[in-house]
Amino acid sequence: MNGSTGSTRKPVHLAVHDAMADWETGHATAYLARAGYEIRTVGPSTAPVRSIGGLRIQPDVALADVRPEDSSLLILPGGDLWDTSDDLAPFARTARAFLDAGVPVAAICGATAGLAREGLLDDRAHTSAVSFYLAATGYAGGERYVEADAVTDGLLITAGPTEPVAFAREILGLLGVYEGEVLDAWYRLFHDSDPEAYAVLEKAGAQ
Repeated sequence: MNGSTGSTRKPVHLAVHDAMADWETGHATAYLARAGYEIRTVGPSTAPVRSIGGLRIQPDVALADVRPEDSSLLILPGGDLWDTSDDLAPFARTARAFLDAGVPVAAICGATAGLAREGLLDDRAHTSAVSFYLAATGYAGGERYVEADAVTDGLLITAGPTEPVAFAREILGLLGVYEGEVLDAWYRLFHDSDPEAYAVLEKAGAQ
């Protein structure tokens, strides 16, 4: 586990919006919080939103007030609004600001299409649900698409909607929460229900 203390870590910002896919980020945020990161929810405004699962969420902060220099990471979950309106485009523009400032961004499911429309996947290796889903955005990054559960290219993490555990694995690895065999064991435990992986985590004090 990363040796820095929670008090010195900048928060992780989690985008929240109506019809967000609330199951896609739970592994990541739970284990980031256990590692000492504060999770701050970011809405289009501070008005409450409701997830696909019916959870009512009161955002901690409005998107317009989020600055990359105050954050360790921006997480963008999926949701139908990425494909049915331009309402979430400001989140993709904020992702550009984060990456330009050298702060990581992690996008899963529909959020990858939002980043594609913003041009952020044109020159970075990435993945999503399927290649033709992103191709429908008209983006120029098709040759950089990777058939994988999740992909990290520099400061950008992408994953498809069926891979919340792999998505979390990449996030935990990028931020140094878990590394090496411990990170691999964490993934095998939650993805494969591997009992031997639990023993590795217990020995490392990572449970």
